[in-house]
Formats: sequence, structure tokens, C-alpha cells
Amino acid sequence: MHKLFWAPLLALALLATTRAADESDLLPVDEAFAIHHEASADGSLTIRWDIAPGYYLYRHRFDLRPLEGFRIERVEWPPGEPHEDEFFGATETYRGAVQARVFGQPEAAEARIEVRYQGCADLGICYPPQKRELRIPLAAAGGIASLPHATTAAPALPGLAAPAGLDPLALPPEQAFTVEAIADGASGLLLRLTPADGYYLYRDKTRLRVLEPAEVALAAPRWPAATPHRDDHFGEVMVYFEQIEVPVPLARRPAGPLNLQLEVGIQGCQTDGICYPPMRRVLEVALPAGPAIGPEADPEALAGEGVPTSAALALLLALLGGLVLNLMPCVLPVLSFKLLGLAENQESRESARRHAIWYTAGVLTSFAVVGASVLALRAGGQLLGWGFQLQQPLVVAALAYVMLAVGLSLSGLFQVGAGLAGTGEALTRRGGRAGDFFTGVLAVVVATPCTAPFMTGALAFAFTAPPLLALAVFLVLGLGLALPFLLVGLVPALGRLLPRPGPWMDTLKQLLAFPMYLTAVWLVWVLAKQRGADAVGWVLIGATFIGLAGWALGQAQYRGRRWGSALALAGMLAATAPLWAIASLPPAGREVAEEAGDSVPYSAAALASYRAAGRVVFVNMTADWCVSCKANEKNVLSGEAFARALAEADAVYMKGDWTNVDPEITRFLEQHGAVGVPLYVVFPADGGPGRRLPILLTDAIVSRALEEARR
Repeated sequence: MHKLFWAPLLALALLATTRAADESDLLPVDEAFAIHHEASADGSLTIRWDIAPGYYLYRHRFDLRPLEGFRIERVEWPPGEPHEDEFFGATETYRGAVQARVFGQPEAAEARIEVRYQGCADLGICYPPQKRELRIPLAAAGGIASLPHATTAAPALPGLAAPAGLDPLALPPEQAFTVEAIADGASGLLLRLTPADGYYLYRDKTRLRVLEPAEVALAAPRWPAATPHRDDHFGEVMVYFEQIEVPVPLARRPAGPLNLQLEVGIQGCQTDGICYPPMRRVLEVALPAGPAIGPEADPEALAGEGVPTSAALALLLALLGGLVLNLMPCVLPVLSFKLLGLAENQESRESARRHAIWYTAGVLTSFAVVGASVLALRAGGQLLGWGFQLQQPLVVAALAYVMLAVGLSLSGLFQVGAGLAGTGEALTRRGGRAGDFFTGVLAVVVATPCTAPFMTGALAFAFTAPPLLALAVFLVLGLGLALPFLLVGLVPALGRLLPRPGPWMDTLKQLLAFPMYLTAVWLVWVLAKQRGADAVGWVLIGATFIGLAGWALGQAQYRGRRWGSALALAGMLAATAPLWAIASLPPAGREVAEEAGDSVPYSAAALASYRAAGRVVFVNMTADWCVSCKANEKNVLSGEAFARALAEADAVYMKGDWTNVDPEITRFLEQHGAVGVPLYVVFPADGGPGRRLPILLTDAIVSRALEEARR
């Protein structure tokens, strides 16, 4: 029964994720689905799609529309194969080939038919909906050979000429999207992307990679502001309709001149027209001689591939970041609970080892799930950052329940993960392992928003590294979090340093309940910021049901009350109703915190306006659940020194609130190579690039940055 208390975390830990397949493995769309057509002697038309092995087309996604020269009366399709699709549910698909018979009345010597269709590859990637215009001669009906329809989305390789017969309504890929790159000094590139008039490029589908030499690594590109666009294929996206220039810093080992080979992956569409499949361009860039700039010079900026030591550095920083997480205020309550468990079981070396291994398994599994979720969603075009789970009110409320339940257990209302007389050794083992595992899960869930200084560089690397290397960074980060307890459990000499078990442990256990209650209070405060007073009322109702369930479970455990288990289950089920009520509440009205130097809400338009007016701008990206953010705001950003520095620099103080999901703030984080909050950027009066400040602020750092920005 006690496992019910871990149900919210179990659902989070088992979040389904799918490995994002490499789009370069796909065939060009017109090779995967080649179209042929002909006119028959009886006046009907035949349109056939030859489907490559490993690919399929949806039957319900076909649509034929007459444009000119032919009036369609009916279309005959063969039956498809039944298919249970994760997006469309029960549907039908075609493999190998499919042929449609189109019956109607010819009205000219040539039929112009618009066909629409959509298909997927078995490796897990679906193409955007496709649209093609077919021109079918009708005058020579009966004697026309089957002609392949020319593609409007040819393979995107450099130097390919437009195929003969290309649809005149769409440009060849090389003309529709121009990609150029030049050296921007010895330690940077300037990438220029130019969509033709009537075309646009997806910002989040652009990928950069150094092919050679191996001694060069790219840092996070500094993307200019993009335009929000409602896309028929990907929904709400950020795109570029006009030429942009993107500065890309880099790290390099050799000091002499270099010939750089850069791979640029892009994807774009014709406005109200076809979408092109992913394209790849390879560019040659001559870098001038300059000083060697290694990863250690700017570890936060590195986010590319190619320098072997950068991967090693990212793994080292991840390990250190995980160790530092053990000291974060949001993690200490959970870890103190675990420390008590280790002290209780030190008399058995096997028991201590089991506790350490299962706790570590919970930590590593959770980091793998969270990391894979972030990478998969970002690969699909979603804008996410580190700590995204606490932007979800449902997760915040569920965590408040869990913290309350753990606190009630420590206070003695019921027992979790402990053997009770008469319950049996097997149940003890099963409960202990589950308790250890989910303690690790809980530690990760509450730890991830606490972005420590050592984590930033590793996470920036992981968010743009190849998937396997990125997951390795997440796992090493988890290993750092679990390492102290893993060592104590596996090394007997370290275990002997813990105090001997005794009556003092019951007192300590009850004392440790209060940090759990305080953590639950903090989570409720975050929830109030997200969804207002109604959410607080609902979560308190749910907390009452949690208390009832805990009391009933204690009656079953301590006094053998048979009705206790049933009442505990009913209480837990009743506590889920407020969660759904909270999830349906609208965002609460935000109140700007009163700090030194009145802040103005962040918006990209307002920032651009202030910069155009020649003002210094200090941007603070924060969130209510970010402990580091609140510490900086209390110790530095609320002080007289900060207010004086703002006044002397005639600076505007802008504040962005990332407590709830905000795509505009997420884009700002991405543009400045940040994976989460806090983020502090000072923009100078002369219109130059913004300067990113450290995560941990001091009065001296902020005052010096504002003074330099004023010059």
C-alpha cells in the first residue's frame, strides 16, 4: 500500500520517450514516394505512387483537387493495410505501391491536378504533408507512356542542378535557400542564411557541425530574433523570412591558419506551398591564424562537436555539478532522509550496499529519462530548458503531495520502506529497494531546477551534442549526485564513519520531517505563483486526503485494522481529483517583485526598442522555483549598490519570469547559450552584443558590467 505514495513520481519516471532518429537517414521525399501518371483511352486518369521499402503512405491523407482542364467526379482507391498509428489511431496505409483511378470530364488538352499526401519511414520519422501539381496531357489518351512526376524537393546536396521538368511553382533547393559562411576573425564564423522571396527557414531545424579538422569545436550560435509563424506542418514555430547573419564562436587548438569544413543542416518551406525535406550543405571556410582558444577558456560556450577534450571536459563538469547538487537547498531534505536510511542499515554490509546501488539506480534512471525527454522534445522543435518539469503545475502539486507524505512517514504516522513485525522478510526487501530507488527519483526531480555553476557548461554541451554523448553527460551528472552515497555503501571503511545506530535515530527521523514539510510549503508557494489562490485551495484539499490516507495506512500497519488499507486507497484516489482541477486553472496574474531599480517585464520587442534608443539594458531571467535566482535577487538585485549602478549607467532593468512555460523567454535563453535560469545579460549602450554574467552574482560583478556597458 505504501507504494501508492510514490505513484506521481513513478508516472514521471516512466515518461515515454522515443529516440530521435537521424533525419540524414531519410530518402528524399520524391525517392521515397515516386509519382507516375497517365491518361487512359476511356478518359480516366491513373496516378501511381511507387513506395520505397521501409516507407508507407497514409490512405486518409490523400487529397486530389482539379486545377484546370479536368473535372473530377470520383476517385477509386484500393483498400489499405490496417495500421495502429501513434498520431492518427486506427488507420490504413499503403506499402510497395498504390494506384488511384480518377474519373471525370476532360475540359482541355492538359489536366492540371493538385495531389496532397503524407507518409512516414519505419525508422520513426514522418515527412511533412506534401503537395504536388501534376500536368497530364489528355490529347493523346491511350498512347501516353507512364512519366515520373518531377520532384519539387530534390536531394539537398551542394551543386545539384534543378532536375528537368521541375515544377515551375517551386525553386530548386539551392535557389530557394542560400547558405554561406565566412571567418569572423580567428575565433568565430559568420553564417548567412538567405531564403528567397516567398520562402522561409525553420530556426529550430538548423544544425551546425564541424566535419574537419578535429581540433575545432563550435559554440552556441547567437541566433537573431525569429518571426512566430503558424505552420501547417509543425504548428507554432519560429522562422526566418529574410536574410539573417548568425555569429558562431568557436574553440580551436592550432594557432596557425585552418581550412574548416562546416556542415549546415537546414529545412524550409515555400509560403503557402511545398515543404522541402531536410537539406545538407557542406561549406569550406578559411580561418586566419590566431591564438589557440581551448575549451578551458570558455567552458560555458562550448556546445559543438569535434574536440575530443571538450567531451571529456563536459563529462568532468557534469560529475562536479552532480556533486555540488548534494549541497543545494532543494535537495538537502531528500538526501537527509537517505542519510538516515544508510545509518540505520550500517550494521549489515550487504544491506548498505543494496541501499546504495538501488538509490544510484533511481538517480541514473531518472536522469536518463529526463535527459532523453528534453533531447527528444527539442529534436521535435519544442522549446525547452533545464528545470522544465517545475513549469508544470500538475508536477508541482504532485511533488508537494510526495513531500508531505514523506514528512508524515518520518513523523511516525505510517511507515515507508521499513520492515514491520509480521510482514515478512520478502516484503522488507521489496519495500526497501523501492524506497531506495524512488528516493533517487525524488532527488533528481527536485535537484534539476537547481542549476549549479559547474553544471552549466556540461548541460550547454549536452543540449547540442550527439544524442549518445548528450545522454552520457546526463548520466555522469546523475553519478555525481549519487556518488557520496554510493561510496559510503560500497566502501566499508567509509560506512564506519557514520554514527552507530541507537535511540537517537528515532528523534532524528522525526526532526527530518520538518524540512520535508518546508519543501512542501515551498512547492505550494510556487504553485500559487503559477495558478493563484484557487490552486492553493485545491492542493490543500488534496493534502487533507493525503493525511487521511496516511493515518488510515498507519491504522492498518500498527493496529491491524483491516479497513485501514481500503480507506488509505480511497484517500489517495480522492487526492487525485484536485490535481486535475489544478491542471485546468488558467495562469495566475503575475506580480513584479519589488527590487532596487523598478523592473519592467521582458519582451523581445521592448528590448529591441530600448537598445535602438541607446539605453543600457540589464536582463534578469528568473523563476519562482529557482533557488539560485532568489538568492541573487535577495543578496544583490535588491541592494542599494545595484540601484546605484543602474542609475549611474542610465540602465533599464528588465525581468523575465520563466515560472510558467514562456516560449519567448526560452528563445532568449537559447540565443545566449543558456539551458536554464538564472540568466543575466547586460546589453551596452553602443548596440554591441550582450554580455552574459556568471550565475552567482556579486555587487562588484554587476556594478562593473553596468559601468562598462555605459561607455
